[in-house]
Amino acid sequence: MEKLRIIIADDHQLLIDGLIAVLRENPEWEIQEPVNNGRQLLERLDSAPADLVLLDLNMPQLDGIRTLEIMRRQHPSVKILVLTNYNQPQLLNEVRKLGADGYLLKNSPASVLKTAIATIAEGGSYFEVLQPQETNIPAYFLDEFMKKYQLTKREVEIIRMVGSELTSREIGTQLSISEFTVNTHRKNILRKLELKNTPGLLNFAKQHGIL
Repeated sequence: MEKLRIIIADDHQLLIDGLIAVLRENPEWEIQEPVNNGRQLLERLDSAPADLVLLDLNMPQLDGIRTLEIMRRQHPSVKILVLTNYNQPQLLNEVRKLGADGYLLKNSPASVLKTAIATIAEGGSYFEVLQPQETNIPAYFLDEFMKKYQLTKREVEIIRMVGSELTSREIGTQLSISEFTVNTHRKNILRKLELKNTPGLLNFAKQHGIL
């Protein structure tokens, strides 16, 4: 029986060392040389086949979300278990839609990690049940969200104020801009997100952790 070939993609060496120690306890798993960012991972997969990747989301040069998108196009047979610190249901849903096979928090017990890997290796999926957090989406992913949808910081600020049930006039007063300018921002936001109305905007913002 061939061993399961695993690559760890993470930029924290202490975590990598700990993962390697845990994974090497299973003689049926072959732990390949780890990589520290998405670009290195894609280059490695082009030259050396692997069966499963433990993928961090917050990495330099090429983050985990973008790496996941590219992997699904270029290496569709490779299994992907996202291993992250972000207890964010909206991120879990996002990576699931992008084709990840699992989502696990880095503070999970080693036994859970092993179960997740074994489940995914056998063709299943393993998505940890997360509880919504009171905090908003992490700043790193807020930046990615803004880039993806070409939103400005002011537009995100207005989305959140709309979510707090403020009127355009009240928003304008708080931001020291005119009601007309607020309405212009709101129209631009709807256009960029391809939405029709405020209820649609609020639903979209909640799904993406902005509210």
